[in-house]
Amino acid sequence: MTGEFATNDNTAGAGSGSGSGPGAGETDGPDQLEFAALLCSRVCHDVISPVGAIVNGLEVLEEEEDQEMREHALILIAKSALQASAKLQFARLAFGASGSAGAHIEIADARRAAEGLMEGGRITLAWDTKPAALHKTRLKLLMNLLQFATGAVPRGGELNIIVENGNEGMVIVATGPRARIPEHSNLAEGDKFDGLPDSRAIQPYLIGLLGKQLDASLKVEQAMEEGPVTFAISYGPNATVDDGMIG
Repeated sequence: MTGEFATNDNTAGAGSGSGSGPGAGETDGPDQLEFAALLCSRVCHDVISPVGAIVNGLEVLEEEEDQEMREHALILIAKSALQASAKLQFARLAFGASGSAGAHIEIADARRAAEGLMEGGRITLAWDTKPAALHKTRLKLLMNLLQFATGAVPRGGELNIIVENGNEGMVIVATGPRARIPEHSNLAEGDKFDGLPDSRAIQPYLIGLLGKQLDASLKVEQAMEEGPVTFAISYGPNATVDDGMIG
């Protein structure tokens, strides 16, 4: 992953160390090892809860003789396994799509992964997508922005995901009670790095890196208090990545 960012001088925040050595003073971000460690921490944080629930359910099956308790344990195991699978499938697209075959990924695949991630939760997704596929780096940007946008509706609500053709951009509108601009949105918008982010900040930081690589800019806005929060991606003149064929 870090090698991908190192191909562009503007995105060297993930490809160069922030300490001594070549490039020192030229970047504003964690070095490669710090970035990798924080990203892994983020993925582990997302999957540890359902995996732990599976372990607990298996322990109940091993120790409990009451049939009703065993049935509850089986339900817990099945539900948690589905949650863990959904989180991993989403993470594969959001963080690991660089190694996938081909330059484009179907939006239908992203939609299934995102809806699996949200299943059983308090956030619903509405899709308005024109291209059938996106370049894998653009898809990574969309997936990370989608997950980041859930922080705008902590009490639940709706995310309306709009993907235009070519370089027309992408928009996510988050609507719900007590809506707010998520923490660390300045990093997602590409602000200069100021101190090592924790695992909660690594996703918006990654969004900023992906935006720089794609010559894309993000604007997070909320017109009124607790009103809808808009996450708008626009592409600059050097955005040359092509999307997939329109379905």
